[in-house]
Amino acid sequence: MSLQVLKPRVRGFICITSHPEGCAAHVREQIAHVKSRPALKGGPKSVLVIGASTGYGLSSRIAAAFGSGAATLGIFFERNGEGDKAGSPGWYNTTGFHAEAKKAGLTAISLNGDAFSAELKAQVIEAIKSKMPGGKVDLIIYSLASPRRTAPDGVTYKSTLKPTGAPFHAKNLDTDRKVVNDVTLDTANAEEIAHTVKVMGGEDWELWMNALDGAGVIKEGCQTVAYSYIGPQVTWPIYKDGTIGKAKEDLERASRKIDDLMKLHRGRAFVSVNKAVVTQASSAIPVVPLYVSLLFKIMKAKGNHEGCIEQIQRLFEKQMYNDNALDFDDNGRVRIDDLEMLPEIQKAVFDIWPLVTTETFDQYGDFAGYQSDFLKNFGFGLAGVDYDAPTEVERPIENV
Repeated sequence: MSLQVLKPRVRGFICITSHPEGCAAHVREQIAHVKSRPALKGGPKSVLVIGASTGYGLSSRIAAAFGSGAATLGIFFERNGEGDKAGSPGWYNTTGFHAEAKKAGLTAISLNGDAFSAELKAQVIEAIKSKMPGGKVDLIIYSLASPRRTAPDGVTYKSTLKPTGAPFHAKNLDTDRKVVNDVTLDTANAEEIAHTVKVMGGEDWELWMNALDGAGVIKEGCQTVAYSYIGPQVTWPIYKDGTIGKAKEDLERASRKIDDLMKLHRGRAFVSVNKAVVTQASSAIPVVPLYVSLLFKIMKAKGNHEGCIEQIQRLFEKQMYNDNALDFDDNGRVRIDDLEMLPEIQKAVFDIWPLVTTETFDQYGDFAGYQSDFLKNFGFGLAGVDYDAPTEVERPIENV
């Protein structure tokens, strides 16, 4: 037994503690949203989620399992609690998900390891053949967010958050001190760009799909989707036109190539561009926390704000299933960031952008909403959880 009283300890854009009961409560919140919607007609029944423990990947697993009764195989790289140290939130999200799947009689298999490695790919293929319905999958979600990757060539590549043109200077939000300040980022060099593409581009998605195809575990009609983000013009130097943007361009290149493969299975591959939300990954990107704080306040006032689970439920419900067709933009991407990018929403954000200072931030921004979403990602601030009570930090993941 390793009972600990766990409180949030935030350092910069990361919380170094997480709460098992809180993470489980957050999972149940998402399940409740899915259950509030009609079951998916023609929905998936055997789902592989690559990057299943947090953010959009976790929400995809929840939406498939509890919206369509799907068996799910989730993979991730997380850590259990040990001694007096709490585990990672992704680990506790998964233990919470497995507990709810067991109650619902759903198959839930999880594998913890390096998703970039050939070894884990082989383990996943074996698990699909031996444990998933029919030994095949009919939906494959690619939702990895990692700062580094060891590629098949044995080289470990590290991603960089930098512009690729001129140095970038813009307003930023110091979330630790709740201060609006300025940030300047130097331009990435060619090697930094190449490394970021290696980590965050589409090469590993291609390797996964080729491995699954070669093993004969892709079901006829299978779909595969990878998640991306474009965002507003103010973030383009660091995002769309920065090193991340170059990686996302490569993801779209991979999508087109994978789509050719999936057509052989009467299926398809595509990139879904999703809305800005507070995740562990997005919190690390300069300018984004400030933009998100302003965006949330405006969208909540308009009544069209969505988090991860609302986005994925809408993607499944309105486009992928229920006899619907995917709605592609001119570049072949599905845009479920459509509400964020409405002209009136973007105009409202950027009308106030020049007016935002530390002194006026509370008037224009939803910092409480940002903080709440941030802490929920680590299992804190959930209703019905006794945060003063000791809790067991070592939690096994039990496949069901």
